[in-house]
Amino acid sequence: MASYKFKDAYIYDFYSIAGPLESKGLIKKYDYCLNDYYFGEKTFEMAEVKMQQTVIDKLLFNNDLTDEYIDLIVGGDLLNQIVATTYNSKKYNIPLLGVYSACATFVESLIVGSNFISNKMGHNVIAITSSHNLTAEKQFRYPIEYGGIKYPTNTFTSTGSAGAILSNKGKIKIESATIGKVIDMGIKDANHMGAVMAPAAADTISRHLSDLKRDINYYDLILTGDLGLIGVDILKEYLNKVYNIKLKKHMDSGCEIFSQEQDVNAGASGPVALPLVLFNKVLKSSKYKKILIVGTGSLHNTTLVNQKNSIPAIAHAVSLEVL
Repeated sequence: MASYKFKDAYIYDFYSIAGPLESKGLIKKYDYCLNDYYFGEKTFEMAEVKMQQTVIDKLLFNNDLTDEYIDLIVGGDLLNQIVATTYNSKKYNIPLLGVYSACATFVESLIVGSNFISNKMGHNVIAITSSHNLTAEKQFRYPIEYGGIKYPTNTFTSTGSAGAILSNKGKIKIESATIGKVIDMGIKDANHMGAVMAPAAADTISRHLSDLKRDINYYDLILTGDLGLIGVDILKEYLNKVYNIKLKKHMDSGCEIFSQEQDVNAGASGPVALPLVLFNKVLKSSKYKKILIVGTGSLHNTTLVNQKNSIPAIAHAVSLEVL
């Protein structure tokens, strides 16, 4: 069994930054919006570092905290060796646990941080993530100046950063979690991440419900990470045919950030996509009290893709209760 309940673990506060294109999309208000992709830095990579630092600085300032009151930072990003997170953390006198599950990284950070809080190994933990369209394009595909062809199945990596303070008090309870398994369906198309990740999301949702003996209707909302427009259809069909689960009260973060008029193909992706939607849409609505967030991650790199290997995926789930 890979599902666990937490005791006295909460999201105490959160903060997020959105990129220039995200701020013109479907979500009308973020905590902070970038005017350009450089964020005052010389490179896109250092802009991503600065986004993470700004999120942490705001969390500390808004809650009248300093470094010594934070026991741990848990986080990661898409860049090689999660350098945005490690470079960010140089600024603070706080221990770091770097984690990586591709676009499921933030949910993994919540799971790790909640374990520390639940087991009384810390009072305050910061979970942090980020992604940047132009750093991700450079690393996983080509710089945008190259003019590479985009397919209808491609998603558009979101620019932004999001973080949360986890504590033993708050109004958003981190109730339980399910740790995902690596699922490889033999897909080799790096331009179709929705198809790669949907079976992993289905497996985790099914195991979460089975482990905790819950019906799909237990939740007011199931929020998946970044399957995108095509991946959502695959998820629903796969859940129904393989697990006999009909997914109705569902939202995918990849479908909620950009409008169709913004020409982003199948929607948004990236580790920051899920927390951007969770913090700036879902938690600001009073209609959702029991929420299952399911981070979805494609665990590939360019070398193995170019060697014609299939692409594995993973999905982690966290159950939230809004008090």
